[in-house]
Amino acid sequence: MPTVTRLAGVVIECLDYAGFIARYDGPATFFYLDPPYWGCENDYGKAMFGREEFEAMAAQLGQINGSFLMSINDVPEIRETFAAFHQVKVETTYTLGKKTESRGKIGELLIGNWRFQL
Repeated sequence: MPTVTRLAGVVIECLDYAGFIARYDGPATFFYLDPPYWGCENDYGKAMFGREEFEAMAAQLGQINGSFLMSINDVPEIRETFAAFHQVKVETTYTLGKKTESRGKIGELLIGNWRFQL
């Protein structure tokens, strides 16, 4: 079996976001977050992520020592909830599963606690 040094130091856990952030936060930690989209909270499973968790997530992210980058749909509620953080609008093209049918260009937000440019 080949040695995979590229993933050395990478940790994969099965925890909810709050527990994961609390466990691994530190000055050198970088978190990438990909929560369910606003309005699609049950897409990963019924009652696995509630709409109220967006505010809890924003509050927790406002207290971390590390850095984070989150991708999420661009809706006014998300912009307001995460207003304390740097936000950059991007466009992406979503496809429907394995079908070639496309839903067209969709606005998405990249949100972080540091200034980044694309």
